[in-house]
Amino acid sequence: MGHREDLLAGAKRCLEEKGWSRTTARDIVAASGANLASIGYHYGSKDALMREALFASMGDWADDVQRSLEADAPAGEGPDTGLRERFEARWTRVLELFDKHQAVWRSQLEAILQVQHDPELRAAFGRAQPEGRQGLVGLIHGIDERDVDEETSRVMGSFYMTLVSGMVVQMAIDPDLMPSAHDLVEAMRRIVGDAPAAPAAPDAPDTPAASAD
Repeated sequence: MGHREDLLAGAKRCLEEKGWSRTTARDIVAASGANLASIGYHYGSKDALMREALFASMGDWADDVQRSLEADAPAGEGPDTGLRERFEARWTRVLELFDKHQAVWRSQLEAILQVQHDPELRAAFGRAQPEGRQGLVGLIHGIDERDVDEETSRVMGSFYMTLVSGMVVQMAIDPDLMPSAHDLVEAMRRIVGDAPAAPAAPDAPDTPAASAD
């Protein structure tokens, strides 16, 4: 790899090991084997490099989920699987990989808390939103993200992104309290009120469903 790629890899490693706020330019240099001058030459600034590293790391998570789904389709998923069942099966896989990439999600949370004081970071998150929404719809619906239309991306993608954001916050506070995919489906059923009850999660005791009224 060249210095540019080395710097990006080093910054991603620092995000995992030190987080967003605690990473310094010297940390990146130490992790990459490059030098301080090369950060300015290739990225303009340490902050610009950190932004690129953060979004690249988030993309790594999405790629990891996609590879996992392609290698091993969730149990019970087939060509006739409905959206509710597909959501529960695929969201379960998403949650499994949350833990593997939790350091990156913590760094994302740290960065989000800085957007009000960093217009360029805020703009970077804004530019990433449409692609992120589209990608999440593709992952959860089991389709090519290029086939996701604008309206579906806006409505469903925004909903999925809101769930991801909430999961990041909950994981940072107490991972043991994160709701399962089955819990999320049941919560949505109770909100809608007229959908049939979701089957009990595997290996979980049956519990009486709450009244929709």
